[in-house]
Amino acid sequence: MKGAFNNILDAVGRTPIVRLNTVGSHVDSALHVKCEFMNPGGSVKDRPALQIIEDYEAEGKLTPGGTIVEATSGNTGMGLAMAAAVKGYKCIFVMPDKMSQEKILALRAFGAKVMVTPTNVEPDDPRSYYCVARRMVEETPNAVLANQYHNPSNPKAHVLTTGPEIWEQTGGEIDAMVISMGTGGTISGIGGYLKEKNPNIRIIGIDPIGSIYYDYFRTGKITTAHTYKAEGFGEDFLPTTMDFSIVDDVVRVSDKETFLMTRRLVREEGLYAGGSSGAAVAGMIKWAERQVKPMNVVSIACDSAMRYLSKIFDDEWMRENGFIDPEFAGRVADVLAMHPRTLFSVLPSSTVTDVISMMRSHGLSQLPVIG
Repeated sequence: MKGAFNNILDAVGRTPIVRLNTVGSHVDSALHVKCEFMNPGGSVKDRPALQIIEDYEAEGKLTPGGTIVEATSGNTGMGLAMAAAVKGYKCIFVMPDKMSQEKILALRAFGAKVMVTPTNVEPDDPRSYYCVARRMVEETPNAVLANQYHNPSNPKAHVLTTGPEIWEQTGGEIDAMVISMGTGGTISGIGGYLKEKNPNIRIIGIDPIGSIYYDYFRTGKITTAHTYKAEGFGEDFLPTTMDFSIVDDVVRVSDKETFLMTRRLVREEGLYAGGSSGAAVAGMIKWAERQVKPMNVVSIACDSAMRYLSKIFDDEWMRENGFIDPEFAGRVADVLAMHPRTLFSVLPSSTVTDVISMMRSHGLSQLPVIG
């Protein structure tokens, strides 16, 4: 039928760029996001996932009936699982245990096997999701490791698709590109392409507090990573898909800044985007506040809010982790003083008629007996 795609994979890409109108309205620059959460698999990772599979197929490394294995925070896994469903491959994914339950269930919905490993271990620890993924490839016949952290197909996807889309959609009128850094494939691919078109375009990376990228960019040294709650960006080692030669600046954001901005994007801009999107926008605003002249700035809204309903968009989870204020604070006496109540009670000598009358008149379901 005319106008129909051959399959869902043909629908990857060509996502819109929209301007932010409320969030960051105090800065002089025009702030925009490219809505990568509108890809069919729900994230920017649909692009490299498909590129990785197609390149393996072209090289003869992935053959019919084969298995795709990957260490993933969820989004690359979704892209791989979607493509595997169309192409007839099996999938095994290894994820750190800090990832949301929605991500795990989504991957299993595609029929993938999901293994969960500890987050707070070193990358070379046998329990880390990198090491477990490599072991699964060794133990599984006709399996390949997608290897997004070291596979050149990752940035290649953005050189071939995302970068050209941004250049075309903006008519080349872009001064800065802001991207949250995970594997580095997105920022390296897009940044490399845009720099070729215009070397004056500034490429800004966003890093969570606890990740190594910020310090590495500033000092050239790899420091010790620390645990953070944000998902899908930041790293505890240096992937070969991360090209710092095209990065002009790195902005650091906290978990709280990330999560609160994510909620604002949904509630104030109607952008149903996830945590790394909130980080990118929070960092974009921080960077724009420091600039002396107005610019056209674009960031990437990497994935969907659907992945984080049980965390970022759950008020109880946000309160428990200290990201929003508790509903009631202070001592019990303070709370009682704010909501004064009269204590009703009865004596052992009170008649049943008196007790029932008191309960009815004050709307009580029970009374203490004192004496």
